[in-house]
Amino acid sequence: MEIVESPFELRELCNRVRAAGKRVGFVPTMGALHRGHLALVHEAKRRADFVIVSVFVNPTQFGPTEDFSRYPRTFEADRRCCEEAGVAAIFAPSREAMYPSGEETRVTVGITDKPLCGVHRPGHFEGVATIVAKLFALVGPAVAVFGRKDYQQWRVLVRMTADLMLPVEVVGLATVRDADGLAISSRNRYLSESERVRALSLARGLSMAVVAFNGGERRAGALRRIVVAEVEPMADSIDYVAVAEPEGLQPFEEDALVGGRALVAIAVKLGVTRLIDNVVLGEDPAPI
Repeated sequence: MEIVESPFELRELCNRVRAAGKRVGFVPTMGALHRGHLALVHEAKRRADFVIVSVFVNPTQFGPTEDFSRYPRTFEADRRCCEEAGVAAIFAPSREAMYPSGEETRVTVGITDKPLCGVHRPGHFEGVATIVAKLFALVGPAVAVFGRKDYQQWRVLVRMTADLMLPVEVVGLATVRDADGLAISSRNRYLSESERVRALSLARGLSMAVVAFNGGERRAGALRRIVVAEVEPMADSIDYVAVAEPEGLQPFEEDALVGGRALVAIAVKLGVTRLIDNVVLGEDPAPI
């Protein structure tokens, strides 16, 4: 397995792989790899011949009061994890390599990044879109796999890639969960034992919405209230519980009737840890 630190060496590597008639698979990460990331790697390996994982904690997607400085950095463990999973190369650039002195360009996505997390994390998706656009420019024609736990991020990147005509197929993979239903996340390691127990309310609330939807409930407000009733007593604070259109992500009005598919998305805080989760009604199974 190769370790690549230079952006231009990454570009040359990908060009060589394609020149040999192979397809590049790409999994962008911020490290602290877990089973969810490995599922992305396995999907990339299924779709491509040569899989690259990037490990880069991107500073531009963190707000001034967020956890950039304490975000877990576990490169040696990540390296072993990738090697065992059959990853062909890791791209691990420095901050200066990706944001050289004097850089000033940012990528913004219009409507798709405004609701949900966009309200509570201003500038976050601009940072995400910027770093992924840079990575896609380096990797070139490829298939890139993202987790749908970060559903809005996935939709933002689908929109960005289409709008900028980037030669990358963006794939969203279903959320990977622990046996008790909790969505796997690098931030789960921040949770105390009692906070983790309370975090299970997210999966319970989403599951109850799935059951109600499958039973014929189509009122957006009623579906939302089902989730809130389960999550609110357990969370220290709620950023949002929303029932939204699954592509453009615009929340439905409380009295609206949803169609055959609808996104139910949650963002809460337990202690100092912010957790997100979601299901697409009419598409995803109940988390538990």
